[in-house]
Amino acid sequence: MTPAREWIPAGALLLAAAGALLVVLPLLGLLVRAPWGDLWSELTSSEVLVSLRLSLLCSLSATVVAVLLGLPLAWVQARAEFPGRALLRGLTLLPIVLPPVVGGVALLLAFSRVGLVGRYLDYWFGLTIPFTPLAVIMAETFVAMPFLIISVEGALRSADQGYEEAAATLGAKRMTVFRRITLPLIAPSLGAGAVLCWARALGEFGATITFAGSFPGQTETMPIAVYYALETDPNAAIALSLVLLLVSVVVLVSLRDRWLRGGTVS
Repeated sequence: MTPAREWIPAGALLLAAAGALLVVLPLLGLLVRAPWGDLWSELTSSEVLVSLRLSLLCSLSATVVAVLLGLPLAWVQARAEFPGRALLRGLTLLPIVLPPVVGGVALLLAFSRVGLVGRYLDYWFGLTIPFTPLAVIMAETFVAMPFLIISVEGALRSADQGYEEAAATLGAKRMTVFRRITLPLIAPSLGAGAVLCWARALGEFGATITFAGSFPGQTETMPIAVYYALETDPNAAIALSLVLLLVSVVVLVSLRDRWLRGGTVS
């Protein structure tokens, strides 16, 4: 049976159209102004390829780090009971709403050569983190890992623990239960969270330029290259923007069904 069509006031339709135009028109402007005839040459220029390669390497590395650190953290926040758990959850999700530049300043204050931790890293190991590729990975992990944590934590909270309890009753060790039961149960949310994390890391700008700077071939990722190319080579800036736009569209399309079903990504 076809559901009845809901009546929507004309004012609401006008506001919805205005909202859609606010989102669509800038994207349309990007597509109209794109140098389609020279797009391939722009994307294969040495400067663009360096930024692309660096962005892919750093964003994938940040995603791996986020999974290695964020999965246990989400597990603890979802399943463990301890004082201050709510505070820990709030702090781990804070980068989602924190202005990225503020995050970059915080990373500098913590890991610079005179920072809270950086001074000891420099004194004991001679390790300087800011304005290096490692700083790019750390900045991207800082801003992107909460997206993975919130996805996995939601899945762990909603997962049926009866299977885990049954396996434990049969004598399975905790890590065996996690590896054979829990992990397969949360695998879809873990995958969705990892994709969101990677997309966020790939598009990160504020924390990266503050903590890692902009050195071609070292810390100049695609968003930073877009920012500087707008002044010197607008066509290259548009070409890189199209790559980031394509990645965003692919991520949204791949996760659309999970959002429409009310999945744990939100």
